[in-house]
Amino acid sequence: MSYDLEQENKEILARYKDLISNTYRTLDEENNKLIRKAFDIALDAHKDQRRKSGEPYIYHPIAVAKIVATEIGLGATSIACALLHDVIEDSDYTYEDLKKIFGEKIASIVNGLTKISIMNHQNISVQSENYRKLLLTLSEDFRVILIKIADRLHNMRTLESMAPDKQKKIASETVYIYAPMAHRLGLYNIKSELEDLSLKYNSPEVYNEITEKLELAKENRERYINEFTKEVSERLNEEGLNFKIKGRAKAISSIYRKMLKQGVSFEEVFDNYAIRIIYKSDAKNEKFLAWKIYSIVTDVYHSNPSRMRDWITQPRSTGYESLHLTVLGPDRKWIEVQIRSERMDEIAEKGVAAHYKYKEGYKQSSDDRNFERWVTEIREVLEQQQNLSTSELLDNIKLNLYSKEVFVFTPKGEIKILPTNATALDFAFSVHSDLGMKCLGAKINGKLVPISYILQNGDQVDILSSQNQKPKSDWLEFVVTSKAKSKIKSYLNSQKNQLVEEGKEILQRKLRHAKINFNDEEINKLQKFFNLKSSQELFLKFQSNELDVSSLRKYIESKNVFNNLLSRFRKSPNKSQHFEEHKEENLDMIVFGKDEEKLNYSYAKCCTVIPGDKIFGFITISDGIKVHSDTCPNAINLRAQYDYRVIPAKWVNAESFKNRVKIEIEGLDRMGMINDITTVISGSMGMDMKSMSIESNNGVFTGNINLEVKNKGQLEETFKKLKNINGVSRVRRLQS
Repeated sequence: MSYDLEQENKEILARYKDLISNTYRTLDEENNKLIRKAFDIALDAHKDQRRKSGEPYIYHPIAVAKIVATEIGLGATSIACALLHDVIEDSDYTYEDLKKIFGEKIASIVNGLTKISIMNHQNISVQSENYRKLLLTLSEDFRVILIKIADRLHNMRTLESMAPDKQKKIASETVYIYAPMAHRLGLYNIKSELEDLSLKYNSPEVYNEITEKLELAKENRERYINEFTKEVSERLNEEGLNFKIKGRAKAISSIYRKMLKQGVSFEEVFDNYAIRIIYKSDAKNEKFLAWKIYSIVTDVYHSNPSRMRDWITQPRSTGYESLHLTVLGPDRKWIEVQIRSERMDEIAEKGVAAHYKYKEGYKQSSDDRNFERWVTEIREVLEQQQNLSTSELLDNIKLNLYSKEVFVFTPKGEIKILPTNATALDFAFSVHSDLGMKCLGAKINGKLVPISYILQNGDQVDILSSQNQKPKSDWLEFVVTSKAKSKIKSYLNSQKNQLVEEGKEILQRKLRHAKINFNDEEINKLQKFFNLKSSQELFLKFQSNELDVSSLRKYIESKNVFNNLLSRFRKSPNKSQHFEEHKEENLDMIVFGKDEEKLNYSYAKCCTVIPGDKIFGFITISDGIKVHSDTCPNAINLRAQYDYRVIPAKWVNAESFKNRVKIEIEGLDRMGMINDITTVISGSMGMDMKSMSIESNNGVFTGNINLEVKNKGQLEETFKKLKNINGVSRVRRLQS
């Protein structure tokens, strides 16, 4: 391709000026010189490189730097690092070069970003160590992960130039690890956009449908917000308050989650947009004015007390502060209202970055120290869980990433913030590991309770301990914090270390006799094959002789089958194997890979697949190819962790096959309702109804129906007709 280099150079300069225009007011001349020097180095490093779209590669680091500056709100050091974030990986510049030019701090941050980038390009079966490295960067320098999130956000915004399979892999990885991390760092807008963009590529039909419906509802939404603003503004102005009111639609992914959770359509999600009141205030009157505005709003509109959230009296551990209430606004529609000061709004928009300005010349606050404690705890958890699989590791971390919080008090009146459903034992571990290990029970508000007691907001907790107490395995059944789990597991594991070592030596000998290398990848495959949770469990089973030579022989046989399958999909396409050249009476309904090959497969049990659904194949270690729906609850995890084992799959002749699905139907009961339902299914649609159960309770009925469906189109048409029946309020397909 030919490029207009002169025009591109003008565009590069324009984009750089746009970046600087967003920073020069807040940064001094020295910092602006630093950014310019970083830009010059990045421009030189990427001068011959282009993105998949054909654009000059330098567009990307400039865009990432702008996100860092404007959407995250970091300073000159971070902006410079964002401009340089791909320099070590993609050019001849080294860590030592950057250290000489910019100093150790910037070189170290860029080096940390390079390690994460290299790790993301690796197609290896065990990603746990990679994600552990990613999370550990938090405790080294928080800016590494913030810049990486900005990098991922820009990649997601420009993902359309990638191949569809790459889009799904990157989107799955994004929603699996980066969105939760953005959430925990308080970057709520970025977290929502990452989730929305992931949904766009993982479930494009859903994303487009909700987007179109939000656009259609835009005029009504704006009219509604204007009416709310007019009524409330009059009252706020009377009080002499300095404020602004903004309205916004809820995130597409948030609306979709509500649709799934509540089993309702878009039209039935009652609060798909929100209003934010942001006011000016000095520090002294900040809380007073928030409650004053709350009082005015609830004077104008009735509020729903069950949906009131006070994040001002007790901010979240990220430092997020805001009053959330849901009111019955104009047209008698429920709407969420958020009340916050300009300072609170900056923290809500910029997250941890707003607190961590002291890293680049600002003073540290108490909220920063809360975050540092959280970082320290995450590091401890990661370092003590070396043998966890990817899923276990991330599940453990996500307990602290996404969890809601409860606030409890120590006997001295100090506040402790713990995840919802945390127990007295979790509290003991949060105070000190030794106290958790020796915990016997607790006094909650002066009353004796067991260590499994679930803490409630406002509880005062006094832990009872004994030198003779030791951690027990059943403790793991009720603790929820990562710190408690890791400490308990660490103790229990130390008790069986000797047995584990014996089992490890036994397995090493057996593998050596079988001429198989003993390494982490092989151990992970063995662990998966025998359906075990950890390598320790694997070693213990060989130590106890539950697994022996015959067990190992079965693994070796399955390993050969697995490798053969993988090698078939790694070879170059051979169009002579295209399925259209092998049309037969008994042609398989699904074919796989670029070659569209007929292969043995079975359906995954975690989702219901019917002809017409979007699907993919997954090569398992022991059960061959499993077919999953694109909407399978495990699809994100499989693509994020094991993308190299995901293979394209497509339907060949769906109309020739039938499939059974289960649907749920609800509504107001009346005479003739069952007849109307069966008339649609058996009469109008000509479908075979295998079973039907209907329960009626006080005029409301719920029914489950098993149907034989030819394809997805037939099922969707049936749903439309069932929803048109008088009294039917909801129809949905149930996953198995």
